[in-house]
Amino acid sequence: MKIAIIGAGIAGLTTAKMLREVAEVTVYEKSRGAGGRVCTRYTDLFDFDHGAQFFTVKAPQFKEFLNPLIQSDIVKSWNAKFVEIKKNKIINQRQWNDDFPHYVGAPSMSEIGRFLAQDLDVKLNTEVQIRKKEDQWHIIDTDDVNHGSFDWVISTAPSLQSAALLSDEFKFHNILIERNMIECFSLMLGFENKLDLAWEAALISDADISWISVNSSKPDRKKDFTLLIHSTNLWAKNNFNTKKDTVIEQLLDATSGVTGKAIYNAKHIDVHRWKFANIKKQIIKPPFIDQSNRIAACGDWCIKGRIESAFLSGFDLANEMRNLFK
Repeated sequence: MKIAIIGAGIAGLTTAKMLREVAEVTVYEKSRGAGGRVCTRYTDLFDFDHGAQFFTVKAPQFKEFLNPLIQSDIVKSWNAKFVEIKKNKIINQRQWNDDFPHYVGAPSMSEIGRFLAQDLDVKLNTEVQIRKKEDQWHIIDTDDVNHGSFDWVISTAPSLQSAALLSDEFKFHNILIERNMIECFSLMLGFENKLDLAWEAALISDADISWISVNSSKPDRKKDFTLLIHSTNLWAKNNFNTKKDTVIEQLLDATSGVTGKAIYNAKHIDVHRWKFANIKKQIIKPPFIDQSNRIAACGDWCIKGRIESAFLSGFDLANEMRNLFK
């Protein structure tokens, strides 16, 4: 049994690790690293976790999955000083602690994907399409190179990308089309000097930004002071095609208004556009397996835009498929 998995995010890596016991699994990822939105942007002086900021654990199977990463110090608790800010006023605050851990990768979020991928056959920098020939799925890259035939194809890409990739004969194709993931901007600021903030993580309301973190306050980070700011999803949707300089200017203004700090003199300023950043809680749950066509799909978009949701979607799909192969 040969299985091709498209996408090396948390859902794809989870699925691959569970199915390799019953099949020969190859993972194809168009980016240069594994982990999807659990990722880090590296520069000469500053590093930024510009995707997922942290994650929590509720499901026992996710906790068990994470144990090796925690024991290897790849995942650590981020005991941040957390506040909620409305416009520019703190309305609530608390100290995160190990009673309910807020986990991050260490020394970066990208370490999680690297750790999970290290014993898998992952082809990075490889964007692919699929073609059916003689009852087998063929994986074809953008240079028209055929990577071989497979019995099954599983897409763990965002819903609309999965819809474009998978055959419209996929029995859950309409669900892929209907799952509207929402946009977000990540503003990355690196400073020569530390800003005097009374907190390390902030949830924002009544502003064009929704989140600010002192990225450098996370475990094992570089000492250089960094901020990571997320726009609201609505602002990103309305401004997604706006010129980069204008986006940066408006997000700087919003951040300055919330923090009351001089941030315009940051040594490093950049922004990243996330087209498929998040999704609200879904009613129809996975697994989405089309046994007759031997194609399947999973990802956080199946459940909710959370790291644990990405894991659970891959976990449930892999369990169901292992039952099919018995």
